[in-house]
Amino acid sequence: MKKIIKFILEYFEEILASIFIIITTGLVLVNIFFRYFLHSGIYWSEEVATSCFVWSVFLGSASAYKRGMHLGVDILVNKMPGPLRKTVKLLVNMILVVINGVIFYLSCKFVSLSYIKPTAVLGVSSAWVSSSLIVGFGLTTLYSVMHLITCIRKLSKGEEV
Repeated sequence: MKKIIKFILEYFEEILASIFIIITTGLVLVNIFFRYFLHSGIYWSEEVATSCFVWSVFLGSASAYKRGMHLGVDILVNKMPGPLRKTVKLLVNMILVVINGVIFYLSCKFVSLSYIKPTAVLGVSSAWVSSSLIVGFGLTTLYSVMHLITCIRKLSKGEEV
């Protein structure tokens, strides 16, 4: 049981993003079946599928950032001498904390302004979709801080970053 809980906590972004992708795919396939074979679609399926897809994108992006899987061009940094390379990596981590923090703040402002706008089909608050920005960039900011702390710890021990 402890292994299952540990697994869920380790991969919760991936699990949630997977669930949202499964819902998106399922709704689209069911709607295709309804349109072509029963000649009537599910009127709300596109809105729900789009919302689930948005959630999966931002959760997946946070997960990729957490694991260091985003693409980066570090060919110039790797050619630098050791002390300069470590300094550049530290500066990059500091800049990423600031940028992700600013985007997180702007996401909070955006959602606070968008909650009164209803969605087109279901008429629910668009904050349900927009809050994926807060969750995604909030997690990314948290992981940026964690990466910065890890970088500082490694530099203080003299390890390669």
